[in-house]
Amino acid sequence: MGEPNLPARQMGRQLKRMRERLGMTQDEAGAPLRMSTSKMSRIEMGYLPPYHDFRALLDRYNVVVSDWDEYISAYDRAKEKGWWHHYGVGNRGFLPIEAEASKVKVFQFGYIPGLLQTEAYMREVFAAGRKQLKPKVLENEVTVRLLRQLRLTDEPILKYHAIIDEHALRKPILGRREQEEQLRHLADRARLPNVTLQVVPEDVGAYDGRNGNLIIASFEDSEEPDVAYVEHIFGSVHVEKEAEVSAAKLAFKDFADRALDTEDSIALIERL
Repeated sequence: MGEPNLPARQMGRQLKRMRERLGMTQDEAGAPLRMSTSKMSRIEMGYLPPYHDFRALLDRYNVVVSDWDEYISAYDRAKEKGWWHHYGVGNRGFLPIEAEASKVKVFQFGYIPGLLQTEAYMREVFAAGRKQLKPKVLENEVTVRLLRQLRLTDEPILKYHAIIDEHALRKPILGRREQEEQLRHLADRARLPNVTLQVVPEDVGAYDGRNGNLIIASFEDSEEPDVAYVEHIFGSVHVEKEAEVSAAKLAFKDFADRALDTEDSIALIERL
């Protein structure tokens, strides 16, 4: 089972507020419904119960039947799969988090970030993976990434701050003409009002960013905590603990302090 999506987590928090307004513990609320305390805890974390258990909770929390429709509609939305499932891509990696986020900060050392890649660049990156993708799978991955990029220009607009090491800009992923197209595309994206782009120049020397990539997501819902996502050679780590997310934010700030500002970063890209 994957992590609950944002609507499911919001529903879990709403059920918790209903229970607390009645002054019930999780055990007191769940016992008559044959729901254990651990099950109640998971429900309030966003792991939604089967439909009939959900209706039983509404009844337990004294929600009048005439008001059930709005809760059931919210329940149905929370159960919906993300649009990417239509392309055979499950809830893996950062994709479900990004889809719900209002702001994303990304530091990338080895490659240009996915939301800033041209189609030619992303095809080359996918094709170079350790696991060779079948043609249909590769096409689906490219389509999903292109659709993800629409968040930079279409509502709901994503506020995006990317820091890229100069090494990624110079890395010869493509032929010369396509590489130049990628750099021009990067400079164009950097001029969008919702995009902040910085480049860490080669003369900075050694710094912690050379150890891996980092993403931090923030959400419109003030009750939803920020999430950090760290990629490494064997996969990725999804971090939610407040202390660890704070450490990730400090690391990102350090990278930003070492990087050129947007104007100088664009100038560097244009020189390349």
